[in-house]
Amino acid sequence: MAAPTMPQPSFLLANLKADSTTKPLLQRCQDLVKIIDEYPAKELHLIFPWLVESVFGSLDGVIMGWSLRLLHSRCNEYNVVLDFLNPSGPMMKLVYKLQAEEYKYEIPINYLPGPVRACIQEGVLPDCPLFHNKLQFPPSGILTPNIALNPFEFFMFNFAYCLITPKVGSPPQLIRSCTDSAYFVLVDMYLKYFLPSEGSVPPSDSRGSVTAPSPRPSSVSFAGYGVHSPSLLKHHIFHQPSVNADPAAQEIWRSETLLQMFVEVWLHHYSLEMYQKLQSPQVKEPFSPSEELVLVVRLLVKHLHAFSNSLKSEQVSPSPPAQSHAHTSPLEEFKRVVVQRFVQQKLYLFLQHCFGHWPLDASFRAVLETWLSFIQPWRYTGEKINPQPDQNRTIPDKWEPFIQENLLMYTRLFQGFLNRAVRMDLVNGKNALMVFRVAKVFSQPNLSEMIQRVEQLFLEPEHVLHHRQPRGYLTPSHGGSYLSSRQRVVTDMVFKVKSHVYALEGQDCQYTQMFGTELKNALNQGQLTQLMISVSSSQDEAQSKQLPDCIQEAGGLILTELGRRQIINGQRRFDVQYQGDPELQPIRTYENALLVRLLYRLSYLLNQRLGGFMSALCSRPDFLGRLGRHYLTDPDATGRLRQSPMSRQVLERRRQPRLSLRPLASYRTLLLLLVFYMLGAVLSLGPLSTTALLLTGGLLFGVLMTLCGDKLKTH
Repeated sequence: MAAPTMPQPSFLLANLKADSTTKPLLQRCQDLVKIIDEYPAKELHLIFPWLVESVFGSLDGVIMGWSLRLLHSRCNEYNVVLDFLNPSGPMMKLVYKLQAEEYKYEIPINYLPGPVRACIQEGVLPDCPLFHNKLQFPPSGILTPNIALNPFEFFMFNFAYCLITPKVGSPPQLIRSCTDSAYFVLVDMYLKYFLPSEGSVPPSDSRGSVTAPSPRPSSVSFAGYGVHSPSLLKHHIFHQPSVNADPAAQEIWRSETLLQMFVEVWLHHYSLEMYQKLQSPQVKEPFSPSEELVLVVRLLVKHLHAFSNSLKSEQVSPSPPAQSHAHTSPLEEFKRVVVQRFVQQKLYLFLQHCFGHWPLDASFRAVLETWLSFIQPWRYTGEKINPQPDQNRTIPDKWEPFIQENLLMYTRLFQGFLNRAVRMDLVNGKNALMVFRVAKVFSQPNLSEMIQRVEQLFLEPEHVLHHRQPRGYLTPSHGGSYLSSRQRVVTDMVFKVKSHVYALEGQDCQYTQMFGTELKNALNQGQLTQLMISVSSSQDEAQSKQLPDCIQEAGGLILTELGRRQIINGQRRFDVQYQGDPELQPIRTYENALLVRLLYRLSYLLNQRLGGFMSALCSRPDFLGRLGRHYLTDPDATGRLRQSPMSRQVLERRRQPRLSLRPLASYRTLLLLLVFYMLGAVLSLGPLSTTALLLTGGLLFGVLMTLCGDKLKTH
């Protein structure tokens, strides 16, 4: 039987586009699997850009793609997408098939991160090697240049970029973050596959690994990456360094590419100069991160800690550089420097921006947990020993070098959190919980002592760096001494801390000690008092019943400045009630309007005629006086009147004894009276007898309440 006729290459893309509007996703994926297996790379090269765009959406957000951020485990297409896009699935097989033929795919520099785009437009070589030797200058008449990426880079760029692309006409739920979406799961898959904590990076396919497309120069080690060794001269973009194939780097080129692409697309939106300009309120934000992006960044941070902490112990021990890493595998070397060289600066500026610009609501919890995850690498060691309780767990001294290399992550961001805390509504339990989380982390034993020791290293005078010894260690047998070796170690630590601070904040940074008096004096007494009152109020369940801070004066209660802030922030309030004459308050729906007016006039006449007699009766200290006060005064009036400010004259007028007949106008009271009179008629009692019984019962009830009240006061 003859083999089925395959469509001509010119029709393949057109057929796929037509099928995308008519066939379900499952059938389309099955067709793509066959096409990827059967077609050569020459034909697949023509459909690859369209396929990537149809999966992840267009860079401008017009095309939605497969909406990976909306697919959850409850969706029918969830497993289909994961099977097609997983690290060893058909899509990645297509990437490797095209990678072997060295095809290139262009992306306009308009979609690159702001600092990278600014460097290219200024003619300066970006600091990230990912974008070296890739700039394609356009023909005359086209102003926007492009960068040419290999298939793996092109795929990962589009995958990372679809997280931050504002989709045109996207549904509201797309904004909501969810850690069980297909996108979040795929990020986790890629990190575990290309940055494995155990074992080595798997080969690209069954036929072996693909040659690294743009390996770093063989003379350049990982120590040259990042910002820790900044050059005084910026390289012009036309003088890009040539790269020679480094066989050792081929093992992990995909791991480097994946990490650099994630960091550049997700984090590299703020340079040091741009961050300093953003401190001015007139400058518009170039990029506003979403809660979903922050959650993915936290996943990246946690995985990088686990990846870095899986470094073999023999590679961690200090030794001369020439011998320390001579036989270290590229993956182990990558683990050693991955956090500091690839992530630190960009994550620091990213968190700085979030701390200063994120809304003052509970959604900041995602940013906070990302920060706390980064500054606690000891939580991701993978050790399965029986842990101590958190409050008693001592941080081993081996983590002090990490604090030395990340001092600003602890101190500067802690100061940024304090600035937020004094402005947050800590009556809200979610906001109070964030303060508790930070306090719990920084109260861990040994942590504050280590931070203070590292701060003292930074505060060492500058002449310590000017008298640095040569790189080699001098042993006592070679003319050195143990003292000189120790001085050398201290000098190296001082240099490490100062280099870290100056690289992230600039040479002219003004460092504020975390435990110094300057920071304490920077939270003024009003802010500190407000923070303490807010924290105490959030822990008091009955805080809503407390009065605002007031001063008792001759005219009544006067609000203080603190009391005004409490009312403005909604922390405390007065129980606002009707403050006029109770007899003149608006007629309620449960009252008869005609009876209210008639009974008010009758009560007014009786109070005018018998006011003196009632005052004399209520002023008596004997039992009759107490009984009169029970009927003619409101015993709870004084407590209610204190719930809001009131003049002393109104207060005294409300305390005068008087008769109120308005309760008789209530429909409920009228219904009860009707029931009693009907019950009296059933018992053959006349209206006068029933009235006498009601009055007698009311009198006896008053006597009983007066006696019981006196006994309760005595006890």
